[in-house]
Amino acid sequence: MLLKANIMTDKNVQFPQLFLRLAISVTMLSAVADRLGLWGKNAAWGNWENFETYTRKLTFFLPEGLSVFSAYTATFFEILFPVMLLIGWKTRIGAYGAGLLLLVFALSMTMALGIKAPLDYSVWVGSAGAFLLAVQPKYFFSIDHLTNKL
Repeated sequence: MLLKANIMTDKNVQFPQLFLRLAISVTMLSAVADRLGLWGKNAAWGNWENFETYTRKLTFFLPEGLSVFSAYTATFFEILFPVMLLIGWKTRIGAYGAGLLLLVFALSMTMALGIKAPLDYSVWVGSAGAFLLAVQPKYFFSIDHLTNKL
């Protein structure tokens, strides 16, 4: 008896893939908006100073200067990778970058605050989703997809 593999068609993955790209992007950009004070009272940090304090807590093993540097560096990459994912430009790099950044965040949260914090904020899920996105064979609704057709 011959078994036929159930191969997903492009149409089956187009919208879930786009939804994953958007969910990761919006989530990461929301965290940046929070630390810049754009969410107002509905915020975890509410301002940059509180975010730096939180970063120092997560990077307790670093000297204070490196901890502050890591806050700026993380913010830079939390803007860069989501924008790459949103527009679908260098999507694989953006997805791997987001996955790695979220993985480092999850590990730091676990070391500093215990396992509950990254679980409550679904940081592990975000990282796993980004890595899943990174291994997709092609990216629909993206600049990458348009340029590969040329």
